[in-house]
Amino acid sequence: MNELPQFELRQVRKQYGRTVAVDVEHLRIEAGETLCLLGPTGAGKSVLLRLLAAVERPTVGEVRFEGRDYLGDRLPRETRHRITLVFQRPVLLSGSVSRNVAYGLRLRTCLACPKTEVARILEHLGIAHLADRAVRTLSGGQAQLVALARALVLKPDVLLLDEPTAHLDPAHVALVERVLREVAAFHPITLVWATHNLFQARRVGQRVGLLLNGRLIEVAAADVFFREPADPRTRDFVEGRMIY
Repeated sequence: MNELPQFELRQVRKQYGRTVAVDVEHLRIEAGETLCLLGPTGAGKSVLLRLLAAVERPTVGEVRFEGRDYLGDRLPRETRHRITLVFQRPVLLSGSVSRNVAYGLRLRTCLACPKTEVARILEHLGIAHLADRAVRTLSGGQAQLVALARALVLKPDVLLLDEPTAHLDPAHVALVERVLREVAAFHPITLVWATHNLFQARRVGQRVGLLLNGRLIEVAAADVFFREPADPRTRDFVEGRMIY
């Protein structure tokens, strides 16, 4: 593990007008780890992912990537290419599934996209049969799998996932979790996975952080987080009591 974390946030706050969406005093994300950001709808998980991806800039505070502070439009292109964000509601291009998955590779390499790479990732996610389908005909769950394939084919160093299985049936949830475990096993990658699902966070997270009302309540190793939470709000959330 590198001495410098992949990401480090210090005194980061993101506001929209008077509304504070994220208020994080300190967070380290280590290279190669899988961190689950757990919390209810509206807790600030998506905003935090956008800050990590430099899609948005913090109102105040520092977001560091491998020791370098960056602000959204100043993030070097080579660094942007190492970070990929999969949105909860994917935006796909017109045309076929294959065209969508190949788009990022063509854009980043300026070369013809290897069809074998696209075919491989579609097969891995169980959607090879959709390769020639127009994206406008896809279900919400199918579109989410295409967005994930488009991200994975790039082999990023950091993959930021915003509720990537929210619209999938249980079988495809299990498939996505397995594929991402395999990717992490064979290719060094940092996964930051936002979810509201306690069971999913327990299955996939090496560490788990709880967000409530934009505040990072607690971050701990997954077994400690669920077995011995330090904060009573974490304990209440884990035990199923409603917190907003």
